[in-house]
Amino acid sequence: MNKNKDVAAEEPSGALMADVARLAGVAISTVSRALANPGRVNEKTRAKINAAARQLGYTPNAMARGLRVGKSNIIMIILPGSLYYGVSQIIPQVLQSINKTLIQRGYNLMIANLDRDEASERHILDLAFGGSVRGAIILSSKLPEVEGRSLANSGLPIVSMLLDMSDAGLQSVVTNDREAVRDVTAELVRLGHRRFFYLAGPEGNYHDVERYGGVLEALDAAGLPQQAVRRSGGRLDYQHGFDIGVQAADDFTKLAEKPTAVIATSDDMAISFISRIKRAGLRIPDDLSVVSFDGSPVCEFSAPPLSTIEQPVEEMGRAAVELLLDTIGRAQNPAKLRTVIRSRLILRESIAAAKT
Repeated sequence: MNKNKDVAAEEPSGALMADVARLAGVAISTVSRALANPGRVNEKTRAKINAAARQLGYTPNAMARGLRVGKSNIIMIILPGSLYYGVSQIIPQVLQSINKTLIQRGYNLMIANLDRDEASERHILDLAFGGSVRGAIILSSKLPEVEGRSLANSGLPIVSMLLDMSDAGLQSVVTNDREAVRDVTAELVRLGHRRFFYLAGPEGNYHDVERYGGVLEALDAAGLPQQAVRRSGGRLDYQHGFDIGVQAADDFTKLAEKPTAVIATSDDMAISFISRIKRAGLRIPDDLSVVSFDGSPVCEFSAPPLSTIEQPVEEMGRAAVELLLDTIGRAQNPAKLRTVIRSRLILRESIAAAKT
């Protein structure tokens, strides 16, 4: 069989695998192996192949290769970073839900990364472009992109979970962050609160934009100015929620006019904030009402039990898998790009009416 002809059938346009092999000074089979199974090629050779591919603008078609060498039954999940998220159980719950659903459908789950550094990004892209995986679910983070290679151009079916990328043409499964925070802020207004303290995630982050937007919408609906809410945080990532809460407690104590209600955008933030603020002599909820976001099981056992907006991560995980598997093998684009699964507010003892 003519190998070059086989490659040409796979890559109808642009630089061919044979060109990459010629420039790198290796066999075509070595290029193919480096793309499909990077671990089977030594680092020096792999670097030469990657450099040649970049120089030629070579973008292998993972879907076409899958048809030639056999379709993988592996779905990779791309995490936003470390598995460690303090008390939050979101990532373990997501992994459990996705894994269970995939097994039921005859697929296997691969955790593609435990970090989002450059080496991890390269590894993710090697898996995608090498045809090792059948599809990808990306959790609450942007698409990997290194030196002109992007997951968006890999040919893989992709579903974004917890981060809305529908505007970029990517199927997305999200919850109603903005609406949920708007509703709980409105409930606090109904209880007589007029001054608020907001514990923020990283500025510009999708979740922070949506959740803070919900606060502002509720204030506007109640006829309250934006100045009714003070912000703390905005620099650290959600993985540093405990640190954000500790700093917020320090910021709170310095305010001349103290807010009466706190809205934290993660359970970690709220728990560390409450711990520190109680040391200052404030009582929850007598002096200060607190509500958070995520719905971690530990909130029920906090002191006092913490009110929280519970993200429907198990249901979202199932939905993400079903959307992804429905997309695999389908030529046409999906009719619906954005799937919203509603969260729910769990009211506990950390919220009370404002003192008159």
